[in-house]
Amino acid sequence: MKRIAMMMLRNFFFVIYAWFVETWHAHHLDTVPEEKRYRFIQKICTRALKSGNVDLVCTGTENIPEKDGFMFFPNHQGMFDLLTLIHVCPRPISVVAKKEVQNIPVLRKIFTNMEALFMDREDLRQSMKIIQQVSEEVRKGRNYTIFPEGTRSKKGNQLNEFKAGSFKAAQKAKCPIVPVALIDSYKVFDTGSIKRQTVQVHILPPLYYDEYKEMKTPEIAAEVQSRIEKKIAENT
Repeated sequence: MKRIAMMMLRNFFFVIYAWFVETWHAHHLDTVPEEKRYRFIQKICTRALKSGNVDLVCTGTENIPEKDGFMFFPNHQGMFDLLTLIHVCPRPISVVAKKEVQNIPVLRKIFTNMEALFMDREDLRQSMKIIQQVSEEVRKGRNYTIFPEGTRSKKGNQLNEFKAGSFKAAQKAKCPIVPVALIDSYKVFDTGSIKRQTVQVHILPPLYYDEYKEMKTPEIAAEVQSRIEKKIAENT
């Protein structure tokens, strides 16, 4: 991709440095604090934005719960989505991703240092184990991101249907569900252009457990999708 190549070239020496740092962190997860690992990943994201001709417009950071143990549920437009979320979230977040992306060299070290979890969507038993692990970690105060569409939308700012199962971990953890509307993120890598792009990130007010405890997961999914679609419509 042209833009990735441009990012790499503009940060040639930093890329080498970052590779060694990320490798060191990945081999010392028990001794390098999550906060320190996350701050360095944020530095990588900041460099990627600047060198990639990407402007980021973010609203709603005040909606991020003050207490850790929450989950982001954004729409999914492409590989750039996670970088934007890391850039705007002031506290460490991890991610649940499909197993295929752990083989992408550019992201592999970052996923390791985020202690990301990978789900095999064709293996129901493994998926249930991941859901249980996420819920347990969120109850202990870790923050996670799940893309409820399951795979990226190939329709620009139009959403695929949110999958109800994506919300089971939050339901089990009884944690705040934070909808996030991403706009034009797909343009960064999918247009084949290196011209300047503006990506919007809108963090919406969370749904707290008291609000959704009587709802079934399909109802939660529909409500979160509706809020995100409304926000996208207001800003496109």
